[in-house]
Amino acid sequence: MSELRWNPVLREWVATATHRMDRPQLPKDWCPFCPGSGKVPEEYDVHIYSNDFPTFKTPPYTPIIEGTELFQVQPSVGVCDVVLYTPEHNTTLARLPVDHIVKLIRLWKARFEELATREEIHYVFEFENKGEVIGVTMPHPHGQIYAFPFIPPKIQTELDSAKAHQERTGRCLFCDIMNEERKDGRRIVGENDDFLLVLPFYARFPYEVHIFSKRHLQDFSQFEEREIRSLASILKFILLKYDNLYGFSFPYMMVIHQGPTDGANYDYFHFHIEFYPPYRSETKLKYLAGCESGAGTFINDSSPEEKAELLRMTEPLSL
Repeated sequence: MSELRWNPVLREWVATATHRMDRPQLPKDWCPFCPGSGKVPEEYDVHIYSNDFPTFKTPPYTPIIEGTELFQVQPSVGVCDVVLYTPEHNTTLARLPVDHIVKLIRLWKARFEELATREEIHYVFEFENKGEVIGVTMPHPHGQIYAFPFIPPKIQTELDSAKAHQERTGRCLFCDIMNEERKDGRRIVGENDDFLLVLPFYARFPYEVHIFSKRHLQDFSQFEEREIRSLASILKFILLKYDNLYGFSFPYMMVIHQGPTDGANYDYFHFHIEFYPPYRSETKLKYLAGCESGAGTFINDSSPEEKAELLRMTEPLSL
C-alpha cells in the first residue's frame, strides 16, 4: 500500500501511497476530529491523532513491487501524525488565543523530542496545510507531523548551503540573512524579543513570510519557555495580518524547518518557519505551472518590498 521509490535522475525518494486515494474529501456531516466522533477524547485542548491514511508507518507496509539496482525500493517506515489544534470545528489557528497556541507549541516540542529518539527516524517535519485551495481534505483546524526515514531534499539543500556558508565565512547563513534584512529594513514585517518576521529578499510566493529565531537554535528541543510564548505571539500576529489583508481567512502552507534527527552534528543549521500562501492578490492565485514545476524556477510576479509594506500596513486584529 505504500513504499519508497528512488528517483535516480533527481536522486530523491518518492513515496507511493495508493491507499490515500480513499481519504474522505471535506465531509459535511461527520468529523473524526470532533468530540463525540468516537475517534478522539471527549475533552481535549490539543491532541495527537494517528493518521488514518499514513504515508509512513511503523511497522511499515510491505512494498508492492521489488526493486532493482537502478529502481530501488524501500519500506516507508516512519510516522504520520495529525495534530488537532482544538476541539472546536469552526475556527482557525489565527483565532485561537496566544495561551492556546502555547499549548500547541509545547505539543510540537514534546512530539519532536519523542520522535527524535527513534533510530529509524532521520527527520521530523511539522507543518500545516490550511484552506481548500491548498488541497485540505478535513476542515477541522489541524496540522501534521511526518517522521521521515531520510532527510527530505529541500531540507538537505538548506543544510548543504548552511554548511558551505559556515565553512567559507565561519558564520551562520541564517543569522547573516537576518542581519542583511535588518540592514535593509524594507522587508521586515514584525519582530519580538525572540523572533524576526520577514518577507525575504528571495521570496518565491508573493506573501511568503519566514520566522527566524533570534537565538541560534537548531530545533524545538533547545527552546526555553520564554521562546515558546514568543513564538505563539508572533504566529498569531502574522496569521491575523494574513486574515485581515483581504478580509477572508487566508489559506497557506506553514512548514517548520529544524535540524535532522539522525544523530549527526548540525550546529550550522538554524530553526525557522516558512509560510507559502497561494494568493498573489485578493482574487488571483499563484499557480505552480510549467516553469516552477518543470524547471524548478519560481517566478514571483510581485516585489517582496511591496508585499512586505502591505503586510506591515495591515492591522493584526481579529476578524
